[in-house]
Amino acid sequence: MTPHEVMQAIKHPTGDIGAAFYFHPDTLERGKQLGLDGFRFYFLGRGGVLGDVEADVIRSAFGYFEPGLLAKMWTTAKERLAPRDAARAYHECCHAFGRSTFADVGGLDAYVDAATAVIGAVDGGALALFAGVRAEPVPDDAPGAASHQAMVLREMRGSAHLAAVAAVGLPTPIAHAIKRPDDIALFGYEVPPTVTADDRAALDRAESITDDILAQAFGVLDDAQSEALVAGTLAMHAAIKA
Repeated sequence: MTPHEVMQAIKHPTGDIGAAFYFHPDTLERGKQLGLDGFRFYFLGRGGVLGDVEADVIRSAFGYFEPGLLAKMWTTAKERLAPRDAARAYHECCHAFGRSTFADVGGLDAYVDAATAVIGAVDGGALALFAGVRAEPVPDDAPGAASHQAMVLREMRGSAHLAAVAAVGLPTPIAHAIKRPDDIALFGYEVPPTVTADDRAALDRAESITDDILAQAFGVLDDAQSEALVAGTLAMHAAIKA
């Protein structure tokens, strides 16, 4: 498989896998124990790898969210818990989800090997959120590690895509409205932005640029690793959809 074929095969499933623990009941319960509701645990848990920073820094790493909503969630959440502590607790939820969901999934050691190779091959420049999660420790067990690395791969493509959206001059609210038209209110917007044909063409260019940014990293995989990455991704995706 070519790097492009591998990217296309895992892109959408990895997005689902990497986010599957975000609002899982066990994650929500852990947030409650820490004094955080689900939305605040999401913001602080994802962004906490960047440290105790201002809301505008988190907005630059997240994109897409309405600035006022993001600022409120981030600021009030970090008043209750230190961001780095929240990130570590959030990652523990990710690992626990993997152990409970992927325990019977085969091929995870090979998946983790391939995912780790791709993750390590990315330069990381301009990809702050990805760099933050990449620096965090990976569990030793295969199900926990697979869940963790799927989460990192999700942030990898998300960070690269956000950079690509900026490169084509597309405002993030419009990019979000094109990709997630049913989630306008969830991301804090009262009125959907107007989307033009030029906007859609720009987002298509951003997708292509995202692939260009990441192609070199996927290019480090040999055929066996490529097959293991795709097979592991599809197996985990089937497990979360079962």
